[in-house]
Amino acid sequence: MSVAIVTDSTASLPGDLVASHGIVVVPLHVVLGGQQYIEGVDIGTVELAAALREFTPVSTSRPSPRAFLEAYESAAAGGAGSVVSVHISADMSGTVGSASLAARQSPIPVEVVDSRSVGMAMGYGVLSAAVAAEQGQDAKTVAAIAGARARAATVLFYVDNLEHLRRGGRIGAASALLGSALAIKPLLALTDGHIDPVEKVRTSARALSRLEDLALESVEVAGESGVDIAVHHLDSETRAGDLFDRLRAKVSTATTMLFVELGAVVGAHVGPGTIAVVVSPRPDGGQA
Repeated sequence: MSVAIVTDSTASLPGDLVASHGIVVVPLHVVLGGQQYIEGVDIGTVELAAALREFTPVSTSRPSPRAFLEAYESAAAGGAGSVVSVHISADMSGTVGSASLAARQSPIPVEVVDSRSVGMAMGYGVLSAAVAAEQGQDAKTVAAIAGARARAATVLFYVDNLEHLRRGGRIGAASALLGSALAIKPLLALTDGHIDPVEKVRTSARALSRLEDLALESVEVAGESGVDIAVHHLDSETRAGDLFDRLRAKVSTATTMLFVELGAVVGAHVGPGTIAVVVSPRPDGGQA
C-alpha cells in the first residue's frame, strides 16, 4: 500500500511542488497583536514584515494534535497504508510533539521525522521522501531518506539584527553576539536543529558577500553528486534576488534552484531583511 507524505508549513514548499507530489501540509499559526492567523491562509509576509518593523507583539504556535490526526485519517481514507510525517526541528518548535501524539491515535502507522531543520532544507527532504514513496519504498525507508537529506543540507542566513531571534527564544549559541549586535551584521547557521554563529561582519554588503562565498564552499564540498539550492528572504526581495542570480551563474551542478519567500512563522523569529541560502546535496542517483 502507498505511503502518504505529511509535512508542516515551515518547509516553505512552493505550491506547485506540493500539488504535483500530493504532499499534505499542516499549517502552523502566527499570533499578531493578540489575533491568531493560519500560516499560508490568512496572513501574508507583507503584513508580518510591517508588524515586525513596528515591534508589534508576534508569537507562533504549533498545530494541534487534532490537526495532524485529521491529516492521517484523511490519508487512510484515501487508501494510504502508512504515513511519513516530516517536521521542523524539535529544538525550534513543539510541532514534532503534536505529530507524535496524533500518530498514537492514527488508524494507520505513522513515521514521525524530526528533520532537525526548517525551510527548504526540510523541504528538499520532504520532496525526496515523496519521490521514494512514489517509487514504492516502505515507510521506514522513506522516513530515513527524508531525515538524512534534511540533515545533510547546509543552512546559512543573514539577519539585519538579532532582536527577533532573541524575543522568540530561538537564538541559541548566537546569544554570544548580542553584546555587539548593534555594531555587527551576523551570519548564522542552522546546525542539527539549532542556531550557531558563523561570522560577524561590519556591513550588510560584506555579510551578503560572505554568505555567497560560504554557500559556494558548501557546493564545492558536495562535489559531482550535485546540489539543490534555495534562496529564502523576508522583505528583502531585491537583495535576495541579486544573490540568487549570482549563485545561479556560478553553480553548474545545481539541478534545482528555488527563490522562496520565508513563511510567516519562520519570518516572525528572524525578522525583516533576513536572507538565507539552503544548499542541499542530492541523494545518490541524483533523484529528488
